[in-house]
Amino acid sequence: MKTILIRKVMGETLREHRMAAGMTLREVSLASMVSLGYLSEIERGHKEASSEVLFSIATALGLSLSDLMSAISTKLAVLEAERAPRGRMVVAA
Repeated sequence: MKTILIRKVMGETLREHRMAAGMTLREVSLASMVSLGYLSEIERGHKEASSEVLFSIATALGLSLSDLMSAISTKLAVLEAERAPRGRMVVAA
């Protein structure tokens, strides 16, 4: 079974929210004061962001940190449910 990487789900979620907001990487980078290269690495799931960096990015996207984390948590729960062996129930909180 392939491992679910939180950084990958986090990056995908950030990219989706950025695109939904109609913002470029550069715009989010400037608004969040996170370097363009680092932001790109986070979105691609290659780097893990600290809570401070996530807060800055979420704010730049017009999200609260709790809303961002909730979206990530929901995606993780879906992935876990899809990968759970038959007969084993995964409970999502």
